[in-house]
Amino acid sequence: MTAAVLAATVLAAGCVPSAQGVDADLAGGPRAVVRVDQVGYTPGEAKQAYLMTSVPASMASFRVRDASGKEVLKGKAGASTGVWNSRYRAVHTLDLSALTEPGDYQIEVSGPVTATSPTFHIAAAHELFGKLVQDNVRFFQAQRDGADVIPTELQRKPSHLADRQATVYDTPVYADDESVLTAPLKRVAGPVDVAGGWNDAGDFLKFTHTASYSTASLLLAQRTTPVGGKDLAAEARHGLDWLDKMWDDKSRTLYVQVGLGKGDTDDGSGKIRSDHDVWRLPEADDALDVQPGDPDYLIKHRPVFRAAPPGKPISPNLAGRVAATFALAAQLDATDNPARAQEELEKAAHVYALADTNPTGRLVTAFPHGFYPEASWQDDMEFGAAELALAGRALDDSRAAAWTKQAAHWAKQYVTSDGLGTLGLGDVSALAHADLATLLDDNAVAGTEVTRDQLVADLKRQLDEGSNRSARDPFRAGAVYTDFDSVPHTFGLAATAQLYRRVTGDSRYDTFATQQRNWALGANAWGSSFVIGAGTTFPHCPEHQAANLAGDLNGEGDILLGGVVNGPNAAAKLKDLNSFPTMRKCPTDQTNPFADFDGRGGGFMDHVGAWQTVESADDFTATALLSFTLSATPQNAGTKRN
Repeated sequence: MTAAVLAATVLAAGCVPSAQGVDADLAGGPRAVVRVDQVGYTPGEAKQAYLMTSVPASMASFRVRDASGKEVLKGKAGASTGVWNSRYRAVHTLDLSALTEPGDYQIEVSGPVTATSPTFHIAAAHELFGKLVQDNVRFFQAQRDGADVIPTELQRKPSHLADRQATVYDTPVYADDESVLTAPLKRVAGPVDVAGGWNDAGDFLKFTHTASYSTASLLLAQRTTPVGGKDLAAEARHGLDWLDKMWDDKSRTLYVQVGLGKGDTDDGSGKIRSDHDVWRLPEADDALDVQPGDPDYLIKHRPVFRAAPPGKPISPNLAGRVAATFALAAQLDATDNPARAQEELEKAAHVYALADTNPTGRLVTAFPHGFYPEASWQDDMEFGAAELALAGRALDDSRAAAWTKQAAHWAKQYVTSDGLGTLGLGDVSALAHADLATLLDDNAVAGTEVTRDQLVADLKRQLDEGSNRSARDPFRAGAVYTDFDSVPHTFGLAATAQLYRRVTGDSRYDTFATQQRNWALGANAWGSSFVIGAGTTFPHCPEHQAANLAGDLNGEGDILLGGVVNGPNAAAKLKDLNSFPTMRKCPTDQTNPFADFDGRGGGFMDHVGAWQTVESADDFTATALLSFTLSATPQNAGTKRN
C-alpha cells in the first residue's frame, strides 16, 4: 500500500470527522451526521439509523438509495431521543425496518439539516456475521505466542521460546496499591513448559483467567454453528492445548500466569523490569542477552505463577471456568474422538474437584489482581458443573446427574448473591444458565435447588438491566460507556439476548440485541465500529505492540483484523496516554477527530497510547465472536421446551 493510498484509506476510515459535520460547521449552518451499523442489517430485523444534529430536526426527511442511485425508501425523522453534547443537541431515529431487499444502501437527509450516511448492507445473517467471525478468528491467530505462529498475520515470528523451560515462582508481593513489586521473586519449582497460547491483549502476558474464558467462548461458538469452519476449530484447540500445559494433571497444579505484570518501579527504571515496561515486538524478548540479576532477565525468562501449591484448593472462579473449558472440549470430541474426550472430561473433573468453595480474601485472577479484578465465583462453578454434566451425558458417564445437581446448587448460590453481573470476562452466569436450562429440560434429575424459571428470570434480570439503560440513551446503548469494557459488555448483552431467545422462544429482546450490535458497529455518537476492519470507520491505531510495529513508517503492513477494542470510556480518563520511545506515532498528526462527538461523560480516541479506548484483548474479541456466531444462527434454532 502506498502512502497516498493509505492516506486516502485513513481519511475514508473516519480518522477525521465526517464530511457532513465539517462542511456544515464551516458554512455556519447546523451540523448533522448520520450513524448506521456499518456492517449492516438482516432483512427481517428492526433497523434503525440515527441522525445527530446541532438543532432539533424532527421535520427532516430522509430517503434511502440503492447502489444504482434508485430511491427505495423514504420517511421522516423520529422525535429526538435526547441531547448528546453541547454541539449536538438532538438525536433522531431513522426507521429503516421496511428495507428488506438484500443490497447496498445509503441514506440522504434533507430539510432543516442535510447529511449522508456511510454505505451499509442488507444481507442474510450468515453473510453478515460469518465474515466477522472469520475476522475474529484471525485476531486470535495474530495473538499466538510460541513457535506455532501464523506468519501471514502481522508478520508474526516465533516468540517467547524460553517459555518451554520456565521457572515457577511463589505469589509475587506487591505494594498495597499494587504499583510496584516489593520483594524479590522466590523460586518454588520448574522448569515447566508453558510455551504457546495467546498474548492476552496488546501486551505479551498470558493468563489462565482470560485464556479459559476465551477458549470456552470459541468452543461454545464451534458447538453452536459451523460458520467458523476449520479455522475456528483450530484456534479453539490452540487455546485448549495451552491450558493443558497450565494444568498439570499429575501434580494437580494450576498455573495462572506467564510473565511479570509490574516490576519494582512504576517507570521501568529499577532492578526488575516487567512486560509493561518495554514497547517491542514479541520476538525481541528472545534476542535479549541477559543474565540473572539483569533488569530485563524476567522479560526473556518469564516467571510462571501458580493458583495454589500442588494439590491444594484452587480459587473457585478459576477452577470452575477451566473445568468448563475442558468439558466443552469433551462434548465436541465425544462422537469422533471419544478417547480424547474422556481424557478431557477427567481433567475437567479433577480441576473442578479442587475448587476452594469457601474462599477468603481476593479471588485469584492475575498478579497484580488489579489487572483483572473479580468478585463473583458461583457463576464459574455453575458453568463448570453444567459443562461437566453435558460432557458426562455425551460420554454416558454416571456422574452427569450429580454434576447437574451441583450446577443447580451453584446457580442458586449465584442468583441469591450480591455479586450479580452481566456476560463478560467477570461473569459467565448467562452461559451457565443457558446450558443448565438444557439439562433441566428433560426432568431427568429430580430435586435440583434451582428451577428453569429461576434461570430464565436471572437472564431476564441481566437483559432488563441493559434494556432499561438503553431506553434512556440517545443511541440505545445498554452498556456503560463511561467505564472500562463498554464494547465487550455490549456484545455480552447481545449474546445474552440471543441465548434468552434460544432458551425461551421469547423474542421480546430481539430488537434490544440488534440495537446493541448496531451501537458496537457504528450506530453510536462517534460513528466508529469498534471491531477492527468491520465497516468503513474503525480503529487504525490500536494500543497493540505487534500491530503498531509490524509495518514500516509509511504505514505499510497488516491491520489487527477482527480485534475488538474497549471502546468509549470516561472522557476524563483519556488525559493519561501511554508513551514509549519505540512507539510509532499513530495517528501521525496526533489529533483526535472524535473529540467533537464526546458526550454524556463518554469519550473515544483512536490513538496508539489510548489503552483506555483502543486496546484490543482476547476476552473482548471472544465475547464478540460468540455474539456474532449466535447472530449467524437462525433465531428459531433454540432449545425451548414447554
